[in-house]
Parts: sequence; C-alpha cells; structure tokens
Amino acid sequence: MPARAASKEIIELQTQVQQLLDMVQRIQSTLDQRFGVLQNLAQQTADNAKEMSTTVNALQQKINAQNDAAGGKMDTVSGQVQSLNDSVDELKSRIAKLDKSIQELQTQLQNVQNPPAGGAPAGSTSTPPDGSASAPASPPPTTSQGGGQAPPLQETFQAGVRDYNAARYEVATGEFQDVLHYYPLDDLAGTAQFYLGEIAYRQQNYSEAVKAYNAVLEGFSGSSKAPAAQLRKGLALLQLNKKDAGVHELRLLIQRHPQTPEANQARSKLNAMGVRIAAPAH
Repeated sequence: MPARAASKEIIELQTQVQQLLDMVQRIQSTLDQRFGVLQNLAQQTADNAKEMSTTVNALQQKINAQNDAAGGKMDTVSGQVQSLNDSVDELKSRIAKLDKSIQELQTQLQNVQNPPAGGAPAGSTSTPPDGSASAPASPPPTTSQGGGQAPPLQETFQAGVRDYNAARYEVATGEFQDVLHYYPLDDLAGTAQFYLGEIAYRQQNYSEAVKAYNAVLEGFSGSSKAPAAQLRKGLALLQLNKKDAGVHELRLLIQRHPQTPEANQARSKLNAMGVRIAAPAH
C-alpha cells in the first residue's frame, strides 16, 4: 500500500509538471507573437518616420527653390520698375527743357518784335560804316566744368541704360561716370550714380554698392532714386551679414518714404525676416 501511494503521488506530480510545462509553452508562444507584433509596429514606425523625413526635406527644397525664384523675380521686376522710373524721369527732364526752350524762344521773339530803344534787335547783324554786314557770333560749344568737349547728356545716359540692361557693365560704368563728370548738377546725375550702385550690386561687390548708394543719399537726396537707393543699400548690408545696419536702413526707408513701392518691399523683407517694422521706442 505505501508503494502504491508513493507511485500515485509521483504520477500526480508528473501530471502537474506537464501542465506547468504546457502553460509555459503557451505563455512563450503568446510572448513570441506579441514581440513579433511589436517588432512589426516598430519597423512600420521607423519606415513612416523615414518617409516623413524625406517628405519634409522635399518640401524644404521646394520652399527654398520657390524663395529663390521669388527673389529672382523680385529683382527682375525691380529692374523693370527702375527702367520705367528712369524713362519717366527722362521724359520729365525733356519736358522741363522744352518748356525752358519755349520760354527762351518767346523771349527772343518779343525782343525781335519790340526791340529796345536805341539798340538793334537781339540776334540781328550790325552794319558798320563801310556797309558790310558782320555775321552773328555762333554760340560756344557745350563744355564741362573742367574744360573739354562734353558728350550729349541724353544719348550718353540712354546708352548707359542700354548697356546696363545688356550686362555690359564696364561700358555702362564709363557712360554713367561721364554723366556724373560732365553734368553733375543735372537731375540724371543722381540716377546715373544709382546705376553705378546697381552695377556693383549685380557683380556682388556689395561694399562698393553701399558706397554708391550712399553717394545718392548724400549728394542727391532730392533725387527720385533716393528711396530705391536706401532700399538697395539695406539689402546690400544684409548681404554683407550686417543685419542690424540693414534693418536700420529698411526701417529708415519706411519712415522717410512710407507710401513708396520701395517701402512696401522693405516691409515685406522685414516681415520675412521676422523683424518688427517699427523700431522700439527709447
């Protein structure tokens, strides 16, 4: 009987051990399944993150390309606007000179019709006692302040604009410098000085561009190119990594010429940089 009881207990123990082994196997199988699911989810998450990173990089490249294209278009439009403004300035100058010529002709006509008492009409020839008529004196040729024959103003300026638009910068520089040298007091002199800054800017010589724009702002403050010169000076300073100075020039432009297209461009640039338009009050 004791032997049978011991054998029965051993059988029960073996049965319990087998049950425990079956439970362990089931748990192991469940864990393997769940671990496989977790691995699959982790792989999917990694793949999604990789795809998202690729998409973000592609979007960033598109945004950069669009910004570059927008910047190029803005420069092109700005150049076209400048050419239009130059044409308007030239027309204004021609109209003013035509008005002056008309006034001079009217004055001469009045002198001819109503000659001063005791004198001959203006422009008439004098007759010496021998009866021979002397020819009227011809007007002196246009000369520069330092002497020498001056080139024609309008033709020289227009040639400079054409060469500038055709990217013949060395030729255009010489023509604009001729305008400044021979006609320093003419309205087109300020525009010629501005174009010298534009040539330096296009050649990425930003330091020289800043100097040229300063010459416009200091020597031709009443020029129609003053707002554009201040805008381009600010952009050139930003290209030189002088952010504070560039922001100062753009704010100054908005303060001095708030209703101009150049002021609108300055606002857009400051907004794109995340800079406040108005300088903080002190």
